[in-house]
Amino acid sequence: MNYLETVPAAERSAVVDLAAIRHNVRHLAEIAKPARLMAVVKADAYGHGALEVARAALDAGAAWLGTAHISEALALRTAGITAPIVAWLHTADSDFSAAVAANIDIGVSGWELDAVVAAARELEVPARVHLKIDTGLGRNGCPEELWESFVGEALAWQEEGLLRVVGIFSHLAVADEPRRTETDQQLRKFRDAVAVAEDAGVDHEVRHIANTPAVLSRPDSHFDLVRVGLGMYGLSPFPGQSAAELGLIPAMTLKTRIANCKEVPAGQGVSYGLHYRTAAPTTLALVPVGYADGIPRVATGGPVMVNGEVFPVVGRIAMDQMVIDLGRTGIAGTAESFLGKEAVLFGAAGAPSVDEWAQAAGSINYEIITRISGRVTRSYVDSEAGSADVSLDADSEAVLP
Repeated sequence: MNYLETVPAAERSAVVDLAAIRHNVRHLAEIAKPARLMAVVKADAYGHGALEVARAALDAGAAWLGTAHISEALALRTAGITAPIVAWLHTADSDFSAAVAANIDIGVSGWELDAVVAAARELEVPARVHLKIDTGLGRNGCPEELWESFVGEALAWQEEGLLRVVGIFSHLAVADEPRRTETDQQLRKFRDAVAVAEDAGVDHEVRHIANTPAVLSRPDSHFDLVRVGLGMYGLSPFPGQSAAELGLIPAMTLKTRIANCKEVPAGQGVSYGLHYRTAAPTTLALVPVGYADGIPRVATGGPVMVNGEVFPVVGRIAMDQMVIDLGRTGIAGTAESFLGKEAVLFGAAGAPSVDEWAQAAGSINYEIITRISGRVTRSYVDSEAGSADVSLDADSEAVLP
């Protein structure tokens, strides 16, 4: 029996194979050695479920967890995760006091330092901070010309016992395009920034700049720690290179069941705007997912697999549904009807890929998986054990073994 068949039935389900997560972590950690691996579980683990993925990643050897927001890190702490966690994107409303109290590492680029120090002083607990240098991405990160003074300020607070400079980090802009020279420039700037910090007296635990594409293509970027996001979920960061070619296994399968199957004549319009009309008498099947479930409205032509065959979506994708043209007649209302059949939008080997949906949407695979909405049930399986662990809907909390 296919392990996916053991998952409790759901009208719409994003089935996450935790064995795939563990495989990908182990595979990427082996590539990154001797650097350690940070599993990036921001944005609810790219739509896969932060707590479940965090536990699987740590079980497979991840040393750190990464989140964008402090609130994401606090949720993991509340759930019992004790591993090192760093959060790096903040606003004036971010709860630095809660982060310090929960032993969450805080990425700082400049203005945050005063707020973090204030929280540490109030709690009488030193904050753990990672200083970020902008090496060329132009988002967060201390500008190069301010770096020396920024490091000096952090060290002054460290002398007062209000913080500990745990790490130095940055972020790459074009590592998914390995032939571009900007990565060389960024790495050179990063090494210079680390040298300035070390000369000033920073005794860091970790230096980190590598993301998934850099892990795979730039061993000179690994330093002490690599941050793995997309690759952990089994997807390729490189256009033209598949996950399988990189040794990765897609972790999420998005599936539902055909909600209607009917015969229509030639010239039948399909969905809003009637931009698609059938070329001949045919059978249409209704797939009950749409843009409210996270499928991009513009992704007409995206692939849906039913009974081992792949059919493109025709007509406009609506809020709750989309249509596929089966290209045949005489099956609606018979034993061959597609009504109730499983429809797979994307998944592991044999299913359509996330990349195909990204291409149909004119987007990237990152966006497709992170868009899957809360009304799609997350189900967790372990293909190594052949059993389902837990099934969640939008209003449920995970209860894991």
